[in-house]
Amino acid sequence: MSTVSEALDWATDQLRESDDARLDSQVLLAYALNVSRTWLFTWPDKALDGATLTAFSALIDERKSGTPIAYITGYRDFWSLRLKVTPDTLIPRADTELLVETALTLKNVEKPCDVIDLGTGTGAIALSLANECPSWRITATDINPKTLAVAKENATALGLAVSFKESAWFDAISDRFDLIISNPPYIESEDPHLQQGDLRFEPAGALASGQDGLDDIRLLVQHALKHLKKDGYLLLEHGYQQAEAVRSLMAEAGYTAIYNEEMKLTSMKYLKNTRGTTTGF
Repeated sequence: MSTVSEALDWATDQLRESDDARLDSQVLLAYALNVSRTWLFTWPDKALDGATLTAFSALIDERKSGTPIAYITGYRDFWSLRLKVTPDTLIPRADTELLVETALTLKNVEKPCDVIDLGTGTGAIALSLANECPSWRITATDINPKTLAVAKENATALGLAVSFKESAWFDAISDRFDLIISNPPYIESEDPHLQQGDLRFEPAGALASGQDGLDDIRLLVQHALKHLKKDGYLLLEHGYQQAEAVRSLMAEAGYTAIYNEEMKLTSMKYLKNTRGTTTGF
């Protein structure tokens, strides 16, 4: 095991239980070398020194123990940003980019807009919107001060203007907004997946929400109306099997439109990916 390609072959075999052993191996070797993955493809026959191989082997051992890649490297790319990630934060997923994409289609990106990201975690949603829409006034909240500190650090590192506030959902919030956005916990508390893969290492409070996974969504749907401006929107991420339940909660709460793009109806539109996003106003 002395060249880039040989090191990757060895690591891929070591991580054969991983969902994507080759990708994990590439990310970790690039991290050990402080280069891009593209560099690995360009220099497959490059010899690796002993120190690099020792460091790489330690990283592979850590991944074999189950530690998520993002917690090993300390970052995760989201939208167009590289964000610091720690065990105090949920690891941003590409599916959540749908919330950013949807927000950008609902409001004029050139005009001022008051936005709040509830349960911001790393700041992924709020910072992505701040990067795309400098004229928007964006607030981001989280109940965990350690998590909020990571989001603030990301904002500083990226030079993006977002206001941060420690709050359990709307508890410390009195203003009204054009967009209320959240990727809340929505996994059923007894879901066996919580004891599998990366989820074992992520903050339980950012993942599970009651027996049916909807406790926090119920609260957000119930209280968001009094914090929405006229023609404001509530955007929520939820599980792919929860769309009907979330639409019902919104309808019962008095939202006047619940959008469902997949159904191609004027009055209902539901943005669906591996996870789902429901929009209502």
